[in-house]
Amino acid sequence: MRLTVLGSSASYAGPGQACAGYLVQTPDTAVMLDCGNGALANLSSVIDPLALDAVFISHAHPDHFLDLYSLQALLRYAPEGPADPLPLCLPANLFKAMGCFLSDRGNSELAAAFSTHDMRDGETVTVGDLLVTPRRTDHTDESFALVISDGASTLCYTSDTAPGDTALRLATGCDLLLAEATLPEEYRGAAPHLTAIEAAELARDAGAGQLVLTHVWPTNDRDAMLAQAAAVFDGPVSVAREFDAYEVVVASADEREIDS
Repeated sequence: MRLTVLGSSASYAGPGQACAGYLVQTPDTAVMLDCGNGALANLSSVIDPLALDAVFISHAHPDHFLDLYSLQALLRYAPEGPADPLPLCLPANLFKAMGCFLSDRGNSELAAAFSTHDMRDGETVTVGDLLVTPRRTDHTDESFALVISDGASTLCYTSDTAPGDTALRLATGCDLLLAEATLPEEYRGAAPHLTAIEAAELARDAGAGQLVLTHVWPTNDRDAMLAQAAAVFDGPVSVAREFDAYEVVVASADEREIDS
């Protein structure tokens, strides 16, 4: 299983960045996790978007779904004709809300582009050879982390979340933890998000194999974040940048440091 970062920025994109978007692939399956502003353009640099098997949207904040409107245009208005509806898994009521400022025709085109499925906590969705399990997080009323398995290794994408027992439960035992790290350390606790240190503490306590920090506020010092996280988490750690790619493999015992 391979993870490619399409967008690593929180809320708005800094120079050369995009907002939340991640491509998860096996040789036979491709799914996109979140589709924030700018992520679709980066996806197009990695694969043909028409090769996607499904898209999952973690929650209803615009930096996680805005490029669905552009993806809809790509699916419906290609010169060769409309593509088949693309499976889209997202929180209940988000798809309806997306149409609130569209015309009747726009809503019809949006509905034709996607085959929508409401996500439910703990209800696994099978896409090709991937198993994707949404898990509720402490962020908004309808926010989900996404836990993905290819039957061997496991990737946990926290999406946006506050620290605590909920985040720990969903991350425990994962081979790669893709953890949001929105807040500078001086703003710890100011919003339901993690700092780099809190993300590293989560990775350590969950026994994750490796840690990738993402959803970074554009003005954050990424080098400082890396140093802060590495001082807490003993496994491999990095700060996501657009087009970074990671192989998600089963972590060895030496790579797992579970805090007891």
